[in-house]
Amino acid sequence: MNYDTLLSLIHHLGYAALYFALWLGIVGMPIPDEVVVMTGGAVTANGLLHSFPAFLLTYLGVISGLSLGYVLGRIFGTSVLDRLHRRKKLNKWLNFSETLVDKYGSFALCISYFFPIIRHVMPYVIGINKITFKRYALFSFTTGFVWTSIFFTVGYLVGDHAQEVGDLVYRYGLKLLWIPFVSAAVFFIIRYTSNQKKWQGRDKA
Repeated sequence: MNYDTLLSLIHHLGYAALYFALWLGIVGMPIPDEVVVMTGGAVTANGLLHSFPAFLLTYLGVISGLSLGYVLGRIFGTSVLDRLHRRKKLNKWLNFSETLVDKYGSFALCISYFFPIIRHVMPYVIGINKITFKRYALFSFTTGFVWTSIFFTVGYLVGDHAQEVGDLVYRYGLKLLWIPFVSAAVFFIIRYTSNQKKWQGRDKA
């Protein structure tokens, strides 16, 4: 499925298309989640869908897909892990996920949301480690809400460029997330310095 197919499905199925595209992301949909979520925001900007139900179905799609991974890991345990380890492409991501869980425990779920592949691998690892669903939901659903809000809003703002921006975020992950934070920090430092100079000038006068 490509981006045009996704848009076609949204035209025909509406909100349900957003939900199922993200719910199936756990089994390897060819379109990155970031692009799907941004597309949800973009189609509300052009009036195709209403913002609240589009956001709600998008968010439910995100947490439903990842929760499926947790349930599979919890039920089938190491057999799922062994099967995943047989996929050479997933080995390093599995090892990285296990390292994060060993180091940060449940907080690893929060970190994983901002790593495209790790986001889908982490629920399996968390489930295999027998972390309770209540604890899983606390960390995953909360971070999922924040993550969905960020990319849905970005999609709303960039509109027709959702695919390009989403692909960029998918490729560079956390590296791009530092840009707005650094920009904001620079802005506030410049503003603070400017205000200090103004106050110093007034004191001298």
